[in-house]
Amino acid sequence: MQDDIQNPNQINIELSEEMADGTYSNLAIITHSNAEFVVDFVRLMPGVPKAKVKSRIILTPHHAKRLLHALADNLDKFEQVYGEIDMNDHGQGGVPMTFGGPTAQA
Repeated sequence: MQDDIQNPNQINIELSEEMADGTYSNLAIITHSNAEFVVDFVRLMPGVPKAKVKSRIILTPHHAKRLLHALADNLDKFEQVYGEIDMNDHGQGGVPMTFGGPTAQA
């Protein structure tokens, strides 16, 4: 009988198979207004001058700040296990525009 009573603070979150696959992004563009933050996730491909937004997330300023703190907390935990993330890995300000490899030739 106790199994039928749900904790009022518990949230049941469903994750479809399609959503569980995720979407790869190697660039995020953040803009904001006085009422919301918009985060566009983009996938840049080598040698392709045009990129498409793969996902857009719209947040209230309150939730954007909560996300910032959650990311900072998770990055701290990640670096405690795997070491500090080198922000100079890709050059060009951290954006891997050339992907560090040779230019393709045909």
